[in-house]
Amino acid sequence: MSRGRLPWALLAVLVLAQICYPLTGGATRAGLTVATVVLGWLLSVGHALLSRGPRTALALVAVATGGGFAIEALGVATGFPFGSYDYSGELGPKLAGVPLIIPLAWTWMAWPAWLTAARLTGSRAARVALAAVGLAAWDLFLDPQMVAEGYWRWRDATPALPGLPGVPVSNYLGWLLFAVLLMTALRPLAGPAVDRADGRDAPMFALYLWTYASSVLAHAVFLRLPASALWGAAGMAVAAVPLAVTLLRARRDGAGRGAARPAPRVDAPA
Repeated sequence: MSRGRLPWALLAVLVLAQICYPLTGGATRAGLTVATVVLGWLLSVGHALLSRGPRTALALVAVATGGGFAIEALGVATGFPFGSYDYSGELGPKLAGVPLIIPLAWTWMAWPAWLTAARLTGSRAARVALAAVGLAAWDLFLDPQMVAEGYWRWRDATPALPGLPGVPVSNYLGWLLFAVLLMTALRPLAGPAVDRADGRDAPMFALYLWTYASSVLAHAVFLRLPASALWGAAGMAVAAVPLAVTLLRARRDGAGRGAARPAPRVDAPA
C-alpha cells in the first residue's frame, strides 16, 4: 500500500468502527470505543509523520498526547481546569487515575483541527484560535455521550448547559483553555511545515467533516441525545462549515479550469 493511501485506509476502518458503535452495547461498545480512539490516534500521528515528517509527528505526540495526559492527571487529582470528575474502569488500564486511551483522543482530533485552521486562515493568531475552538467544540458531542455511557462522572455537574445535565460548564471552558495551550505550543515545536495545508491533508479534512456530520446524526437519531446534537452542531460548525465551503469552492474552481482548458490541436493527416 502506498504512503498516500494508508491514511485513507485507516480512515475507512475508523468510519466502519464508528458506524458499528450505536449498534452495540455494554462491554462490546466499551471495547469498540477504545479501538476507535486507538485508530484515530494512529491515523492522525501517521498522517503527520507521512505528510510532514518525524519532527511534526513527535511534536504532535509530545504536545497532544503528553500534554493531554498531564492535563487529565491534573484534572483528576485537583479538579482544575475541568471540574471534579472520576473515570470508571470501562476504558481500560489507568495511570494516575486516567485511562491510557484518553490522551490519545486529544491527539486524534487535535491534528485535523489544526489542519482545518491552517486551510482557512494564514494568520498565526487566528490559526491558533480557530484550531482551539475546532478541537474544544468536539467535546460538546463527546462529554455528553461518554457520561451517558457511564465512562466517567462529575461530582458536581452544575452549572450545566441547557439540555446537557451531568456535565458542568467548567468542563467546556477547561477544554478550550487546554486547546489554546496545545495549539500555541504545536507550531513552535512542529516547525514551519505545519503553517499551510495542502492536497496531502484531504484525509484529515474528511475526518473532521465526517466527525461533525456523523456526530450530529448519531446524537440526534441513534443515541437519543438531541441537546448535544444541537450544541455540538453549533459549536463545530465554526470550523466545519467554512472548511466544507472552502473545499467545495476549490473543487468547483478546479473543475471549471479543467473545462475551460482548450482541447489539444490535432492536425488532419496530409
